[in-house]
Amino acid sequence: MFNKLFSFTQNNTQFLYNNSLLLQNIDKFIYLSILAVFAASTVFPSDYIGIIAVFTTILTVIKLLFVKGEKLEATNAEIWLLAYFMIVIISLAGSSLFMLSLKGFLKTLIYTGFYLSIAHFFKNNKDKIFPVFLTIGLCVSFEGIMGFLQNFAHVEEISTWQDVSKLNPEEVMTRVYGTLKPYNPNLLGGYFVAGLPALYASAAALLVDRKFKAGLTGVVLALLSSAALFLTGCRGSYIGMMVILGGTFLVSAKYLWQNYKAIYISIVGGCVALMTSAILLSAALRARILSIFAMRQDSSNSFRFNVYRSSFNMFKDNWLLGIGCGNRNFREIYGLYMRTGFDALSAYNIFLEIAVESGIFAMIAFLGFIITMLIDGIKMILKSNDAKQVIFLSAAIISISAVMVHGLVDTVFFRPQLQFIFWTMAAVVTSIKKTGSYLHG
Repeated sequence: MFNKLFSFTQNNTQFLYNNSLLLQNIDKFIYLSILAVFAASTVFPSDYIGIIAVFTTILTVIKLLFVKGEKLEATNAEIWLLAYFMIVIISLAGSSLFMLSLKGFLKTLIYTGFYLSIAHFFKNNKDKIFPVFLTIGLCVSFEGIMGFLQNFAHVEEISTWQDVSKLNPEEVMTRVYGTLKPYNPNLLGGYFVAGLPALYASAAALLVDRKFKAGLTGVVLALLSSAALFLTGCRGSYIGMMVILGGTFLVSAKYLWQNYKAIYISIVGGCVALMTSAILLSAALRARILSIFAMRQDSSNSFRFNVYRSSFNMFKDNWLLGIGCGNRNFREIYGLYMRTGFDALSAYNIFLEIAVESGIFAMIAFLGFIITMLIDGIKMILKSNDAKQVIFLSAAIISISAVMVHGLVDTVFFRPQLQFIFWTMAAVVTSIKKTGSYLHG
């Protein structure tokens, strides 16, 4: 239906394209706006980042309407995404707090529009995947450096970020939060989880191109940013980091296991030894990691368990279509279910959050999108002999997987800084799936 509309407008407005510098160079403007989204994510509030993303979507719609030959194509994963989006619309229509839910839906619309924009852009501009990854990597590196500076400066907590009631003074961690707004170490930790694979991929791509100085610089920045992740004290991001390392080791085995088995084992062993040493030597880091297993003995864990219980009760009462989109809507309804003294902005689990907001079928559709996309990506990695294609696909798959695992215990996923990276990674997989090659186009 949409493609017929696009074809009609393209055929009847050819004179506009022939006389418009904007239309003739629209890919350049889309490309710059995409890069601007990631640059703005490091320092600007959510509203400003969203405005730039909306501009990206508007440019893409203009391109589809007026540039001849442009059309939309859907992968199997995107059919699941379309189903999810349609269910969210139905949930919105049935929400008892329609206006609050509408605000949450508009955010979903912005994220989905950005995904469609960047996926469509990548489809015929595969050569821009590397610069986009490099931009994300530079932003992550900037946050890593800021994290180290904040750690050395021993920044004070803006709010209660850890339970120190049972800790000795040397076990209290200085939790860094970077420049992301709102300031929150969990947000920074989630940002590292989403963005670090792009930084690793950028370094690897530079090394493949034999740009050794730039590649080694990227490796150093990647290691520094990985260390900064642990300084956030975000325990969910620690788990996400294990996914990143595990995925990286699995992908590197594709190239190193047969011919460089000893080197591969040495690198893996060295990384494990380095991380073990860091945990043993740092009392604060050791205490923070052990608190993951403290269950109800840690106040943060106990708080989450209470929120999970209340959120699941919300889901049971609204399992079909949910309560409507958005954290404001969630908070209004949550007050009817929460245990006294355990107020919350979200369900602290992205899958439970989706189920509460939009119902069981929305959660199934979202899972269908993620699983189908991951399967497609893994199949392409196993079949491909192109090193760069494997690098970028692997980074996308690892980032998506790590964000999903982190999302089991937190909901910073719904912040724009993470959302735009997540949808970019999804776009890498689906765009390569559509054309079958990184080098195509």
